[in-house]
This record gives sequence, structure tokens and C-alpha cells, in this order.
Amino acid sequence: MDIQKYIKVEKVPGGQLEDSVVRKGVTINKDVIAPGKMRRKIFNQRIILLDWPLEFKKGENQTNAELLKEEEWGVLLQLEEEYIERLCVQILKFKPDVVITEKGLSELACHYFSKAGVSGMRRLRKTDNNRIAKACGAVIVNRPDELQQSDVGTGAGIFEVKKIGDEFFAFIVDCKEPKACTVLLRGPSKDL
Repeated sequence: MDIQKYIKVEKVPGGQLEDSVVRKGVTINKDVIAPGKMRRKIFNQRIILLDWPLEFKKGENQTNAELLKEEEWGVLLQLEEEYIERLCVQILKFKPDVVITEKGLSELACHYFSKAGVSGMRRLRKTDNNRIAKACGAVIVNRPDELQQSDVGTGAGIFEVKKIGDEFFAFIVDCKEPKACTVLLRGPSKDL
């Protein structure tokens, strides 16, 4: 078995050696985007994994836009908002509880998700996203318009964000048939 791909060793300073555990699922050193607005504990959640930014794409290299009237600025902003709203509507029609992306997630997308009761996480490593997919049975989707019902991960039991030491960790655990796990090591220091 390729240990690098399927097993992650997370070293968290603080606590006792006896606090070390093997989790049937994935542990990530991340918090939800809007902690006050998004849920931090969800049972039997539906997870969507993306490799696509949920924010307006910035232009390649140096992009100039010449606006002659003040109203044109409003039109430009409206186009950006409509683009983000269209992406979010495509995702929300699959009724996810958690949306995780390897790229960015704009404030507007965060607003739409929190309004729909969806927790979101952004800028995950590719390896972490792959482990989540192996643990909960989700498929990483490259574009929201390619999303299908079979891509939604339903194999995880609990999604929970906890503070351990000084940092927040997201746990996607109690998976039905996990093909990835996390070894959470605790001790007085990282070296120990």
C-alpha cells in the first residue's frame, strides 16, 4: 500500500502520547470559511469536492478594461456576481452539506453557501482532497457544470471542526468503507 497516498500522519503538539489515535477518515488542518455562519458539526453529510475556483477568474497577465461611463463599472460587477451565482446554483442543486475546493472561494460564494446551510473549505492540498475522496466515496470534479449525483460523497459519518492546541482541524471520520485514514499523533512537542 502506498502510505504517502492513503495514510496521513498529523503531528499536533500538546497533549499526551496516549491521546494519539488512528481515525477512520481524514483530518485536515483547516477551518470552515465563515465560522460564525457555517456549521462545524454535521452527521451523515453529503460532500462535494472541487478542483475549480468559486471566484471570478482574474485575467491572464496584464488585463486592461477601459470604462467610459460609471454605469459600465456596475455592469462589470454585475457580470462577476452572476457568474458566481450560476456556479453556486449548479452546486447547490445537489443539496451538499460540505463543499471543499482546492482553489479559492469568494465572499459571494461563501454568502450563498452559508444561506443554504452549506459549510465550505477552500485551498486544500491536492493530496488531502484525494484522501477525502478515498474516505467518503466522492469524486473530485474539475468544473461545476460536470457535476453528477454519483460524484457526491455520502460515505462519511461525521464532519466536525475542533480546536486542538492553537489550531483548528476538520475531521471527516466514521466513514463506512474508508480507503484512507489519518494517524493523529499527540505529544509535548513535534519532535517527541
